[in-house]
Amino acid sequence: MSLFNKKQTGDAGEDYCVKYMKKHGYKILDRNYRKPYGEIDVVAVKNKVLCFVEVKTRHDGSLTRPYEAVDFRKQQRLIKAAQAYLAENDTDCFCRFDVCEVITDRETLKLISINYIENAFETG
Repeated sequence: MSLFNKKQTGDAGEDYCVKYMKKHGYKILDRNYRKPYGEIDVVAVKNKVLCFVEVKTRHDGSLTRPYEAVDFRKQQRLIKAAQAYLAENDTDCFCRFDVCEVITDRETLKLISINYIENAFETG
């Protein structure tokens, strides 16, 4: 049993993801971009590529990989939110969808591992 609720776990995972991305040369443009039909956890840019990032956090010992939670329905919601973001923000960048898997310790939320998946799914 975790000492932390889902929001606390998710927020910690997003913070770890952003720290990881900055360390690897990404510029963070937005966090928790929300629309009624979807949310993008992190919007970032690197090398003229605009990245829409879904962060999935799980505790060590979880039976499923975090990536598995980004199913077709979730992908469609992310795509709709990304289209809204692009309509509101002028860019000449290429775009892609990434997934960041974050594994934390169940008791402390200390980071155990990050698996950053570039171009995790296609829009078409």
